[in-house]
Amino acid sequence: MANHKLIFDEDFEEPYTLIAIHCSEEAYKLGYLINQHLKLKLKRSHTDLDFSTEGLLITFPLYDFEDVYKYTHFYLVANKCKSVNAVLQSSGGLFAEMVSEKATVHYLLPEFKKVDYFLKIYSDFGTISLRKILSEINEIKQVISAYNVEMDNIKSKNNLIFD
Repeated sequence: MANHKLIFDEDFEEPYTLIAIHCSEEAYKLGYLINQHLKLKLKRSHTDLDFSTEGLLITFPLYDFEDVYKYTHFYLVANKCKSVNAVLQSSGGLFAEMVSEKATVHYLLPEFKKVDYFLKIYSDFGTISLRKILSEINEIKQVISAYNVEMDNIKSKNNLIFD
């Protein structure tokens, strides 16, 4: 009896470009600046990017824009999320309970801890000029630097699934 083996080599991962942005501004301010320089219409998504880690709900603000004429979708997402945990300590004295707060920083892509934001660009037909976008982002005076991230360097690609 003959055995048939099916090999599934197809990779359904959609091609996208990822731009790392170093900027100390808040997410809404960076979104506004990118809108001004790139002539986009990024707006805050109705739902943020949520993760549950160690019993904590971690949310990253997400801004998106779909250019229907160029078949391109833009996502701006923060890489850092700060959470504050209240820790109750008992000292056994007059003030038996002391509450202290402990701040922890969580990263969307932990392998890029120095990056503040990511701009993810889906383009169906390759109609965008990456060099032009990078030069326009780097012209923003609040942006320290922006550069393309190679897909081979990303270990946690699942965190970049926004849909």
